[in-house]
Amino acid sequence: MPWLQIKLDVSPENAESYEDLLLAAGCAAVTFTDQADQPIFEPDLGTTPLWSNTVLTGLFSADHDLDATLNFLQQAHNDQFPDSAFPTCKTEILEDKDWEREWMDNYQPMRFGKRLWVCPSWKDVPDPQAVNLMLDPGLAFGTGTHPTTALCLEFLDGLELNEKQVTDYGCGSGILGIATLLLGASHVTAVDIDVQALTASKDNLNRNGLTEDRMQVYLPEQTPDHEADVLVANILAGPLVELAPTLSKHTRSGGQLVLSGLLAHQEEEIREAYGNDFILDPVSEREGWIRITGIKR
Repeated sequence: MPWLQIKLDVSPENAESYEDLLLAAGCAAVTFTDQADQPIFEPDLGTTPLWSNTVLTGLFSADHDLDATLNFLQQAHNDQFPDSAFPTCKTEILEDKDWEREWMDNYQPMRFGKRLWVCPSWKDVPDPQAVNLMLDPGLAFGTGTHPTTALCLEFLDGLELNEKQVTDYGCGSGILGIATLLLGASHVTAVDIDVQALTASKDNLNRNGLTEDRMQVYLPEQTPDHEADVLVANILAGPLVELAPTLSKHTRSGGQLVLSGLLAHQEEEIREAYGNDFILDPVSEREGWIRITGIKR
């Protein structure tokens, strides 16, 4: 069965009001998208900013009366915003698809460095002799498609990881920590503020035939007080600056630090935060995102 859509061009100031109106009209789901390619890379903690030109989309069942809903929206707009024009509006029929299947079909195995492949758990591996990480990202961030994850995976592929102790701070799907295990690390401490991420990490660990004693997961306040040979953190600049003392404490002298989730213009603040404790390398950049590595003094 197809679906019906109403798309409204709204401003951040009135977006929530129109969302409430769509839901009151019987909308099954509401989404916000960017109309003008305006990135919001790192919002303040606890905020959910919208773009200057936001498209608000309401999804309705095929038998819904869109004309009645449009009349309802127009009347509500006249009551709430009498001094402004009704937003640009478009209605569409949305083709019925198995959207989960379509996403799965489009997610292909990816190679990082010389040895490592990240493969969707529902696909055959392209090279059975390679180091193959089987991944189902589920509800947690981290598939290898984002430049920051790719930068980290490529660096880890080039490290000598045999028998190393690794900490993956901000583990998400567990992709980085599991990669180090498959590349020879002996144990990973995986840390995240999101309980769903910890669940996804354990699921992906099992999916790769690794036992739970190889990678143990923790919320930050539960993290064991030990030092890693390799610490990787693919988060964002703000949290990384705040976490500098913590991440330094959890890295042994001579240990390897791998930081990403960073934009090119954020390099200096990261160097200021970590430069006293680490000898930092030149950055590696991809699509405006960077990776910073270094050795603990």
